[in-house]
Amino acid sequence: MKNFSWGHGVVIALLAFIVFILSMMFLFPNGQKNSEMVTDNYYEEELKYQDVIDAKKKADDLQEKPAYSQDTKGITITFPKEYNNSNTTVKFVLNRTDDQNLDIKKSVQLDAGQSFTIPAQVLKVGNYTLRLSWTKDKTDYRMDYDVIWK
Repeated sequence: MKNFSWGHGVVIALLAFIVFILSMMFLFPNGQKNSEMVTDNYYEEELKYQDVIDAKKKADDLQEKPAYSQDTKGITITFPKEYNNSNTTVKFVLNRTDDQNLDIKKSVQLDAGQSFTIPAQVLKVGNYTLRLSWTKDKTDYRMDYDVIWK
């Protein structure tokens, strides 16, 4: 039997490293199986993101902001009194964090109380991100809410 030298140790360490890397590639080829992109056309949305930043800043600067509440009927967003359907268009996207099949995207009309409700029947228990966008007098605004529906 030959003597074990430092050269043999280097070769064994290198082979062990190669086996480790290959096992990581084959055991975990896709990373987390359940991870999904928030949106399919993320590149186009990335190009428009400066508009989103501006709209969020304008919403932060408002004296009166839309009020968010949730109860057994659903999620209700109430706008200040000077908002109405003739000077305001409202859209929302409700992204489910773990399943994009449960996402909801709609344009809505405000009711007589300057509000709208996302009914509980369309919501499943879990975490959502509510992206509220509205345009009032040709100015865009946006607010995001983290929603935990129970």
